Amino acid sequence: MALVLVTGASTGLGLATVRELGEAGHDVVLHARAPERLADLDLRGTAREVVYADLSRLEQVVRLAERADGIGRFDAVIHNAGVIGGPSVFAVNVVAPYALAALMTPPRRTVVLSSSLHRGGSTGPEALDFSRPEAGRRPYDDSKLQVTALAMALARLRPHDLVHAVDPGWVPTRMGGPGAPDSLREGHRTQVWLATADAADIEPRTGGYWHHGAPRHPHPAAVDPAFQDQLLDALGAFTGIPLPSASRSDRDPG
Repeated sequence: MALVLVTGASTGLGLATVRELGEAGHDVVLHARAPERLADLDLRGTAREVVYADLSRLEQVVRLAERADGIGRFDAVIHNAGVIGGPSVFAVNVVAPYALAALMTPPRRTVVLSSSLHRGGSTGPEALDFSRPEAGRRPYDDSKLQVTALAMALARLRPHDLVHAVDPGWVPTRMGGPGAPDSLREGHRTQVWLATADAADIEPRTGGYWHHGAPRHPHPAAVDPAFQDQLLDALGAFTGIPLPSASRSDRDPG
């Protein structure tokens, strides 16, 4: 039985992930932006606990990290929350996963939701200049390249942990729209598997980029240590939160 945090889980892929994990007997902590997001949901027997935070607000992300650490050391964190447009793209898609990774006791496993659109993300110097006033309105593809690079950086810097990125496909969620052609079922199964499967069954063990249960090649910048380090430096400067590079030595992989 695993203790798993799923962010952005009031609907869509996140909620499907929570339900499957809960039905399998895992202890699931569901994150939502606010209580009203869950007003019409029956979560009995599904979620062990619910936590709230607006991931577009860094101070609330910091409090979420503190609350999560108060629950216990997580076996897995699934960074599912994301927005496709508007002023919160950078904050929700990139800053929140970074801050949680920097502040929480490192989980044994981390799963970050990417997108095939990350391949269109910019790698130029301006893409990592978060000091500009328009930084919050980063294009979606830039944000997904950056969060994919974050996952690959965590895999490199925390080698005892398992860290992966997942392209869930274009699925018919509220964000994807009703005409999205991919399977909603397949859209969350890889995340569940990476969070709970026997580590010996996952190849690559860490640093994988996955689509529907199969490893794929991400944008070359995502696996470039120089790009990763520039991203981490920029995020550390932007948030004022440094990323501890290593996991706690008393923890075993799995």
